[in-house]
Amino acid sequence: MIKRFSVLYVGQIDLENVGADGTKPDDRLYTNDQLIQTYDNAMKLAKQMDDSGFYCLWAAEHHFQREGYECIPNLTLLGTHLAAHTKNLKFGAAFNIVTMWHPLRLAEDFALGDILTGGRLIFGIGRGYQAREVETFGSPLIDQDANRELFEEQVEIILKAFNQDSFSHHGKNYDIPPDVPYRGYQLEDITLVPRPVNRPVEIWQPMTSGRSIEFIAQKGIKGMSALCGEQVVDNFFGAYKDAAEKAGRGTILGQDMSLGFGFYIADSEKEAIEKVRPYHDERYKWFTAFGLVRYVDEQGRMWGTPGAPARTPSVEDGVQQKAWICGPPEHMVETLRYFEEKYPGLEDVFLQWPEGMPWSEFSSQLDVFSKEVMPHFGGN
Repeated sequence: MIKRFSVLYVGQIDLENVGADGTKPDDRLYTNDQLIQTYDNAMKLAKQMDDSGFYCLWAAEHHFQREGYECIPNLTLLGTHLAAHTKNLKFGAAFNIVTMWHPLRLAEDFALGDILTGGRLIFGIGRGYQAREVETFGSPLIDQDANRELFEEQVEIILKAFNQDSFSHHGKNYDIPPDVPYRGYQLEDITLVPRPVNRPVEIWQPMTSGRSIEFIAQKGIKGMSALCGEQVVDNFFGAYKDAAEKAGRGTILGQDMSLGFGFYIADSEKEAIEKVRPYHDERYKWFTAFGLVRYVDEQGRMWGTPGAPARTPSVEDGVQQKAWICGPPEHMVETLRYFEEKYPGLEDVFLQWPEGMPWSEFSSQLDVFSKEVMPHFGGN
């Protein structure tokens, strides 16, 4: 049963000249004064969500984004700030890019944020997908095997730090603590100070491949699927359920999952598609280059693989794949009911703020959604 509705805001500013024929992403270059509009957007969004009964504002960590699409470098810091200006809304990390952090600094920051906000931060982790960011911070990304190996060791350290009174770790990339003298004795272990007080820490990770799903299910990490085609979601949710059962955790299909959609509410599907088209197209002008189109063709082949489409998707593709919901409120309710029945363990749904859509328009969309869609579902 769907119980909670959230929003994913990746940190874009209000972009001009958007759409398929608008300004090319690599030609966008904004001043610092323009880029910091992100934090004003985040504050307005948080306050409206808090007043309207949404559950969590998810945001994305990115760096060096002079193009204006993703401008939030520190999710714990932002979430702690926004929590001080709201009452109930939670703030989720979608995602802390662990490979750009020392794992103990990331764990410390989250623990302090957990305490200062009274448990209103949600921890999320990812490996990263943008070479400009990860490689600039000195970690591998082009070498995907090295990236995964580093990430998995870092996660092991974070889990130890969160869950053990004291711990040590000696692996390929980290020796914690180092074998050094301290105050007359040789270091053998350390303690994270502070540790989160809300334990076990709820952790989320994006689902991108069978290997990542196996890892998160084994670790008890929850999975997020954002703007994926229905068959891709079927595969991800089924794989997680199987992997969780293999790890000794029986789950209902959709349990410990969060499903994300693009959306636009209007009087008809046709009208909604046309109104959201420039914002949808602006999003995929940026993201398609990173391989983030998770649709399949009639033969079940992922877009971008041999024989499958390799083009930038249209809104119609997204609607056909059930990754985007466009139409009147009753159509939104009907579609969400469909997924609720299909995935009986699903409790969390999130909405994507399309890149390029100005705040005023998205605010209006959220207002309609909160008043005409959310009341049909429990737990809000």
